Amino acid sequence: MSFVANKVFQATAKAPLASSLTPPGENIYLVCVKLHLSAVGGVAEDFTVTINSETAVAYDTLLFSQDMLAVQDICWVPDQPIPVVNKDVIDFAYANTGNVTYGLEVIYRREH
Repeated sequence: MSFVANKVFQATAKAPLASSLTPPGENIYLVCVKLHLSAVGGVAEDFTVTINSETAVAYDTLLFSQDMLAVQDICWVPDQPIPVVNKDVIDFAYANTGNVTYGLEVIYRREH
């Protein structure tokens, strides 16, 4: 197995975060998730990263969760790149009741 260069998915807004990374028709490996808020979240709400299984809801998997009450920056690097297969989608969510501006950056690799 070999990899092509890292790819980046980005999203930014001053609204609830509800973004999805849909792999480009091939298996990918999730390498890193970075989230920056323009100020600490200020509200006890979780930022989550979830695999939304194409197979069935029974296979949906929460990969990461962080309460953003007193957090402004996250850099989550899994111990090993996480395989995302079978046309599964990665969902990123944060209610953002405090209405701060966020910048989400996701680094992944495509299998070659």
